[in-house]
Amino acid sequence: MENKNSINDLMQTTMEKIREMVDVNTVVGDPIEAGGVTILPISQVSVGFASGGSDLDLNTQKEKSNNIFGGGGGASVKVKPVSFLVIKGDTVRLLPVAQPAVGPADRVVEMVPELIDRLTDYLDSRKKEKDEQGEVL
Repeated sequence: MENKNSINDLMQTTMEKIREMVDVNTVVGDPIEAGGVTILPISQVSVGFASGGSDLDLNTQKEKSNNIFGGGGGASVKVKPVSFLVIKGDTVRLLPVAQPAVGPADRVVEMVPELIDRLTDYLDSRKKEKDEQGEVL
């Protein structure tokens, strides 16, 4: 079996090509900056890999051949966006990519983070107003 390394070479080449396609920048994308906000896309990466081959012994063949190796390899890479990391000032939020809201309950659940942000801002402004009024008296 003189082509002993042929399957190894085949698998190694396939894995190198997968590595070229999928790296950390595939999972966490390049930052996008707009209006004082930085957005980092986050993706889920799924990889499938298969390789195989045959290397026949020359003594069992009727016809002598110098190259009796046969092999193949393949891979599948699936990249699915799952969320965005949004950075604005000192605030960092993770916004999931989800299916659109179907019913009223889904819409309410979808609005909760925004409602909490607005409520927090309102309470902070009220506290600031009270503090300013206390200083005046």
